[in-house]
Amino acid sequence: MPKASELKRGMVVELANEPYIVSAIEVRNPSSRGASTLYKVRFNHLTTKQKRDESLKGEDFLKDVDCERRLVQYSYQDGNSYVFMDNESFEQFMIDSNDIEDLLGYISEGLDNIVGVLLDGQLVAIELPAAVTLAIVETSPGIKGATAAARTKPAKLSTGLEVQVPEYIENGELIRVNTDTGKFMSRA
Repeated sequence: MPKASELKRGMVVELANEPYIVSAIEVRNPSSRGASTLYKVRFNHLTTKQKRDESLKGEDFLKDVDCERRLVQYSYQDGNSYVFMDNESFEQFMIDSNDIEDLLGYISEGLDNIVGVLLDGQLVAIELPAAVTLAIVETSPGIKGATAAARTKPAKLSTGLEVQVPEYIENGELIRVNTDTGKFMSRA
């Protein structure tokens, strides 16, 4: 049974006897002395996808939902669904693009090390690796000697995602992007 202070994005918990996945967490530290830290958490229902916002204290306990986690690999897009393949059994799972719309900018062909969350044999959510490697398809030309400056420029990636990159990065380069923050990490 995790406490509210131990919640992480992608965890599945039970609220009002229904399974919910944690989609966003905002920590609020009150200014008054002795007041406990509040966690404003956005949950998404696993089957109906309904959003639910809760404000929890750090000591509040939540009940774990027994769901299966498997390592999957992105295979292909089939209309409005994305197909993932289990790395061990080669079983395929489909998930609607609306269920993972905030993650689509990080999913590229053959992406591996994705954790698939299964409830009753159905893929209901995915957890991406901490960083992904993507190619830059469009950015302004690199500037020689710009490594000393900490200035950035926008770059469009192969998945359509746009991130800020250092000025010395050029078109066609592979970069690593943090999937939690959406920020440039390094060249790949």
